[in-house]
Amino acid sequence: MASDETHRLMRHPEAPKRATLLELLLDVVYVAALALLSMRLSVDLSWIAAAEVLVLLMAVWWIWSITALLTDFYNPEEPKIQVIVAWAMLGSIVMTATIPQAFSALGWLFAGMYVAIHLVRGVVLVAVLRRHQAQIRAARFLCWFVLSGTLWLAGAFLPASTRIVLWGIALLTDYVGAVLRYPTPWLGRVPMAQYDKASEHLGERYQQFVILALGDIILVPLLLSGRSELDAERLGMLLLAFVTMLLLWQIYVHRAGASLQVAIGERPGRATRWAPYTHLFMVAGIVATATGFELLVARSHSRAGLGLVAVVVGGPALFLIGRTIFEYEVFGRFSWSRLIWLVVLVGTAPAFLPLTPSAVAGFTSVVLLGVALSDSARSNGWHRQDRRSIPS
Repeated sequence: MASDETHRLMRHPEAPKRATLLELLLDVVYVAALALLSMRLSVDLSWIAAAEVLVLLMAVWWIWSITALLTDFYNPEEPKIQVIVAWAMLGSIVMTATIPQAFSALGWLFAGMYVAIHLVRGVVLVAVLRRHQAQIRAARFLCWFVLSGTLWLAGAFLPASTRIVLWGIALLTDYVGAVLRYPTPWLGRVPMAQYDKASEHLGERYQQFVILALGDIILVPLLLSGRSELDAERLGMLLLAFVTMLLLWQIYVHRAGASLQVAIGERPGRATRWAPYTHLFMVAGIVATATGFELLVARSHSRAGLGLVAVVVGGPALFLIGRTIFEYEVFGRFSWSRLIWLVVLVGTAPAFLPLTPSAVAGFTSVVLLGVALSDSARSNGWHRQDRRSIPS
């Protein structure tokens, strides 16, 4: 039978829903990681570089997602859980520092820390959850991360062309394992009932991360502008980056982001299982959008070209895709108006290849404004329908 000390490690249903200060401190590390990823992509807009950035982003995102799930399932005020979070923070700092050289000289360090974060967390949880049913849950996670960790470490000592393949398979193992609820010999799968124990705290964590990530759209361009003379054109790009950031924020919080905590309260299992994947699309879109504005502020292109159009248009497009799937899976609603705007955005992108980069960014902002206004109109329609359905 589990001891009282072991029971205290579990999050109580009536525990505060707010994130702890340690969790917020963890998020700051990931703001730096996303900034480095966008800067890395801005240096090389090739498809190979984009694939490498995607692999690194998926690794960083998965650590954050699992840590958010950890502090929602266990009590983040307990010292043992805080030590695990602090370890994830330390490991994430090392991984972030190695991002520029993860596919060259420091691949072993990036992969080693990724594996160490997951394995140390799993070993500690299995050790401290003695005779508690949650020990089996921790053991399932640990077994799957041992499997993917082997691929991570093997890829770290191979050439970059082979490394990206092995790391991609390792990430597929991590992501698919979660979808399948970590089926493990002799231990079975994670019961669906455990996903139903997710609290509003988890919804708040995703909201906080997206809001902080959106700040990267203006953060790095601001830092770059400080290195050069601030003329009218560069100031205009900064203002456009600010507007784009606000529009993406509005699109996220409108009836989905702001209601994520409510959705987790009503349908915790579905929201918990879909949030990591749909938010990955949105975070990837934010990184690409930040890359675009870094290039716009640096004025490294006289005309748009394929690479710049891909990030300036593709970033918001990825964000809209993730946002639309998220709303459908969690709330059961599909936004046709957002799909139409997405088709307009992507469908007209080829026409901007020979134009100036600022024209591409300006058009993208207009489309995002159209999405935000359509969402607002759609919301007002729902409200009127709800009022008519209320009996007098």
